Amino acid sequence: MKEEKKKGTKKKFFRRLFYLSLFFSLLTLIILYILNIVPLFYFLALVLLFLLLDLGIAFLTLGKGWKKRFLGTILSFSKMTGMLVILIYLLNTIDFLNKINGGNYNTENYSVIVLNNSGYSKLKDIKNKKIAIVKLGEDKGLLEAKQHLNKKTSLEYVEMDDVSELAQNLLNAKVDAILIEEAEKSILEEENKELLKKEKTIYNFSVDIEIQDGLVKNVDITKDPFNIFISGIDSYGKITSVSRSDVNMIVSINPSTHQILLTSIPRDYYVKLHGINTTLKDKLTHAGIHGIDTSVKTIEDLLAIDINYYAKVNFTSLVSIVDKLGGVDVEVDKPFKAYYIEENETIDYTFKKGNNHLNGKQALAFARERKSLAKGDVGRVEHQQMLIEAILNKALSKTMITKYNDLLNAMENKFITNFGTENITKLVKEQMKDMPVWKIERNTLTGFDAREYTYSYKSTKSYVMNPDNASVENAKKKINKVFGLDN
Repeated sequence: MKEEKKKGTKKKFFRRLFYLSLFFSLLTLIILYILNIVPLFYFLALVLLFLLLDLGIAFLTLGKGWKKRFLGTILSFSKMTGMLVILIYLLNTIDFLNKINGGNYNTENYSVIVLNNSGYSKLKDIKNKKIAIVKLGEDKGLLEAKQHLNKKTSLEYVEMDDVSELAQNLLNAKVDAILIEEAEKSILEEENKELLKKEKTIYNFSVDIEIQDGLVKNVDITKDPFNIFISGIDSYGKITSVSRSDVNMIVSINPSTHQILLTSIPRDYYVKLHGINTTLKDKLTHAGIHGIDTSVKTIEDLLAIDINYYAKVNFTSLVSIVDKLGGVDVEVDKPFKAYYIEENETIDYTFKKGNNHLNGKQALAFARERKSLAKGDVGRVEHQQMLIEAILNKALSKTMITKYNDLLNAMENKFITNFGTENITKLVKEQMKDMPVWKIERNTLTGFDAREYTYSYKSTKSYVMNPDNASVENAKKKINKVFGLDN
């Protein structure tokens, strides 16, 4: 009786083991089907492979003889371990795709600033005092910021036209404090070194502003050419933070001819900002302060193109992505020096002529340096293109399969796009199906150094780059050629 009960228990164990193995197969196939990143041929091949494996496991574990059952147990646990790894990859992919398509709000970071010798050290010290703000039309962020401060203390708000007025009124003691968003503060610190030496921050806070993204111009990305705008913002931390757009690159992709064109525009290009009611032009980088939609539409105006999608990254993104890729290689024609600032420590790097293998920090220093380059800002954007190309080549290589999870983790919360989950999975599917070799071309708009008044800083002339019209027209032609519109 005991022997029969023991045999019954063993049968139940092996039967459950088979059912568990079968469950893992079905779960993996269902998630793969929902995610839709595997071409049909490979998906059907996986279905056949899993079916054969499970039939083999059934034959061994449900058959007679301890040797068969032992082999079946080993095969079953090996298969389930492999499935578990695949499931982790798939679930991480789903989580990543959901997060990068967030981006439905902007984070505005505000500071309350006073003079060092004012005697004010806390927010309560300026109760009922005059505080200057920049009022530019209907500004939801500023309204939220004022509401936040009003809950803390009572203040008298004085409206100014731009950040230069804020600085002058604070320095001349016409106001007791200024309220300024971080992106505007970066302009002020760049243009007014005098204030930087005399001011101090007594209060910091952030507000999140919901945005309606009406920028998508959908196409069939497996057949039709399309443009993606890459915006690299000049900040660390939260990718949703409003900031200047220091990298402005159009990636033109033709999936039929497997062509990619990288078109870069220098950050200081002197352009008319879209939607800003003024005749005064501004630096392209300042468009980012008004939101990525302003950057997109300003570039559409400049190049007479449609931008279908955008991707937004920051300094933290670049460092993490390059490190998780295991570094990238770039070819340098002339040696130069650059630096990386970390927690008030400056780290110097020297880039040699020829091949340079860069880690994340070196890549950021490489992408940001312009002063030691003969071509200045144009040289910098060329380096940014080289870096993007190196990242693309490494990310699309077969060696990245083993680093796939690490790469997704590196990009989490450091990269947002409106490209859409469906488009991303389509692109991955097409790449897996044909494994095409992409031809990547680079182009940079050029211009002429000048000093002009800007919309963001009206009081004094700032360095800008006046567009070279021939360069702009050439960029239009190159993009049209990728789109097959050159005839």
